[in-house]
Amino acid sequence: MPRSAAVALANVDLNLLVILRELLRERNVTRAAERVGVTQPAASAALARLRRHFDDDLLERTRGGFVLSPLGRRLAVQIEPLCLGLERFFAPEEPFRPEVSEHEFTVMTTDYVLAAMGEALSRTVHDAAPGVRLHVPVVKGRLPADLPETLRTLDGIISAPKAEFKVDELCGQELFRDSWVCVVDAANPVSDRIGLADLERLPWVIPNHPDAQYPASSPLAPLLAMLGSRPRVAVRVDSYAATPWFVAGTDRVAVMQGRLAAGFADRPDLRIVPCPGNPPPIVEVFWWHRLRSGDAAHTWLRSMLDSASRSLRPGP
Repeated sequence: MPRSAAVALANVDLNLLVILRELLRERNVTRAAERVGVTQPAASAALARLRRHFDDDLLERTRGGFVLSPLGRRLAVQIEPLCLGLERFFAPEEPFRPEVSEHEFTVMTTDYVLAAMGEALSRTVHDAAPGVRLHVPVVKGRLPADLPETLRTLDGIISAPKAEFKVDELCGQELFRDSWVCVVDAANPVSDRIGLADLERLPWVIPNHPDAQYPASSPLAPLLAMLGSRPRVAVRVDSYAATPWFVAGTDRVAVMQGRLAAGFADRPDLRIVPCPGNPPPIVEVFWWHRLRSGDAAHTWLRSMLDSASRSLRPGP
């Protein structure tokens, strides 16, 4: 390291990294102070020092609370692997003991996966390790663009297989499968044996897509290829679970996951019918960075995910 860089690093209080990480995570000075175990004035003073160092507000006040500045968003991505590396560097090598651990795992997924297995995962982890914490960012729209880099900062992502996951740096563990169904209003005259022609004719409700067209990478791509025209999109909503709300009382149709639709099966104003065209099953996989494969805590997390999803898998 050049002498100038060494001097610059020596002049930085590395304790500020800890409070910076929590400030960027929480976007709230009081909560960040609680997470670090310092007073609110001490956290405010640290934020002031960080703002002077970076010559940037980092956290910008809005009517709804604080938001990250553009620099703050970049630092939020960079600081997680940095702090994780420092923690591993300075921490003594001790066996992971889930029954007494207070480790926090961060797993990104969709509201559909949470509906399917979120409660089972919560109970499984709590029963085995009541002190372990879970942080579950919910995906809205697209997954992060650089998945290998994102998975350096997370413990994993639960998602259907995509080409972006199939790289050497990443590993995957299948959790469960599901099938596609169609949801229509109970008064919709369409038959219970809904056909491809009906899907071409009816307006659609589609979840978690940033534009009005299904992309080629959609899990429904094989079904869409059977249609003579692209779906006529009436509603786009950034939630799988909210999809039926925009079907009830209309002539719209939604093609959605069977396990999620089953949660609405008791509603008299909706009908769930088989999806035409025999589309391929939905496959949900837990993805993680290969660097975490040998970590004892992460190995334990994968076993918890396996246990929580076991009831969703077919028996022998």
